[in-house]
Amino acid sequence: MAANLCRVSGRSLLKVQNVVAPAKSNMSSFSKMSMGKKVLFGTLGAVTAGGAGLLGALHYSTTVHAGELELHPPKFPWSHNGLFNALDHGSIRRGYQVYKEVCAACHSMQYLAFRNLVGVSHTEEEAKALAEEIEVLDGPDEEGEMFMRPGKLSDYFPQPYANEEAARAANNGAYPPDLSYIILARHGGEDYVFSLLTGYCDPPAGLPELRDGQYYNPYFPGQAISMAQALYNEIIEYEDGSDDRQHGHRLLLLPQAPQVVCAEEQEDSLQAPSITPHIPPVADL
Repeated sequence: MAANLCRVSGRSLLKVQNVVAPAKSNMSSFSKMSMGKKVLFGTLGAVTAGGAGLLGALHYSTTVHAGELELHPPKFPWSHNGLFNALDHGSIRRGYQVYKEVCAACHSMQYLAFRNLVGVSHTEEEAKALAEEIEVLDGPDEEGEMFMRPGKLSDYFPQPYANEEAARAANNGAYPPDLSYIILARHGGEDYVFSLLTGYCDPPAGLPELRDGQYYNPYFPGQAISMAQALYNEIIEYEDGSDDRQHGHRLLLLPQAPQVVCAEEQEDSLQAPSITPHIPPVADL
């Protein structure tokens, strides 16, 4: 038994020695080279490594990477910032009008009820009138049947789609997010949302071609967004007669629960927009 073990161990050692021997042999041959040859080999190695690095750097510098073009939103001096600053309720009302006439076609605000408008952007009678514009499925009645009735203050804003699948089918597979708490859900808050809504532009040269149904926006992660630009000057006729070129119809949401903001955009000006709010309770943003 001991003899067999010795034979096995001996064979293993011989195999290891046979493997190591060529490496030692190569090292010993390199050490026997003249100084000139060693310098030559070292120079060739350095040139090869440097050339490979240079080619890689040139390739990277001449290739446009999407990540390099993603912009971080600037910090805007929002008029509602500050411990003692308050929201502009006129702007809140305009913001609701923007949501109702533009955003509500695709985006929900399912955590906001009509009662949340009372005393913030509308009177109680105005909020009741808005609620009554919608039809709500209710019931059962005394005969056990479901029925439709006019909306009430306690009803939540209607959703544009019956379910997520229907929403994706209508938007090329993209799901329009709920707007109730979008400021809390996005890094950068209202700065990001404002920059995204106003940041649509033509893609720079060198980027891969956008797929059908996608649009370039440098503030959106990946820069390819499925939501087309929806807000333009002079598409909203505000109830209070405000000029929508001054009060850019930008729907934003405040960090507080639930609260929406309408950004006021100063057209033809490079300075940061002065903006004010939208209504209590939270959008592909």
